[in-house]
Amino acid sequence: QVQLVESGGGLVQAGGSLRLSCSASGRTFSNYGMGWFRQAPGKEREFVAAITRVDGSTYYTDSVKGRFTISRDNAKNTAYLHMNSLKPEDTAVYYCAAVRRIGSPPRQWGEYDYWGQGTQVTVSS
Repeated sequence: QVQLVESGGGLVQAGGSLRLSCSASGRTFSNYGMGWFRQAPGKEREFVAAITRVDGSTYYTDSVKGRFTISRDNAKNTAYLHMNSLKPEDTAVYYCAAVRRIGSPPRQWGEYDYWGQGTQVTVSS
């Protein structure tokens, strides 16, 4: 089992920044690719970003490219999502997820093995 706990969400004005953290425990963190997803009210959960287990290759959905950065610190068992130039349409509950897979993590949330409880991000206009 892997336990994931997100933190860092909150209320921010448009154009502002937030850094989300995902703290992992229970298994060897570096064995897991990590992903961030988000779900806005009335919408399906969507892929935001992902990072591979060790070499740190990153992947983003088009709407956040150039604004969001995913990273990880395997020594601290933590993944991060740095969000800049936030827009009202970024408002959602953000979830981190872990998948035990070599290579690029999937973009489908159903393929992940473990999930956090989510953290709310609200961007005001």
